[in-house]
Amino acid sequence: MKDAVWKRDEIESPCVQICVIHPEARICAGCLRSIDEISHWSKMTPEDRAAIMEELPNRRNHLKKRRGGRAARVGRKGP
Repeated sequence: MKDAVWKRDEIESPCVQICVIHPEARICAGCLRSIDEISHWSKMTPEDRAAIMEELPNRRNHLKKRRGGRAARVGRKGP
């Protein structure tokens, strides 16, 4: 018999196991939740979780693409 905790009718976590907090946006680059949302997720009401889930796709725009790195160096000419 399964434990009752696994029979709960809750929204699944949006976690994709890529846990990196963007330094400027202060949201996880994987699931797009804030640190507070991640830490309180299991204690939130289903309604609160649903509201966050609806908002997550809009947060992608908050993550700025990084400039530099290899792509920037490849385009440069030597000294």
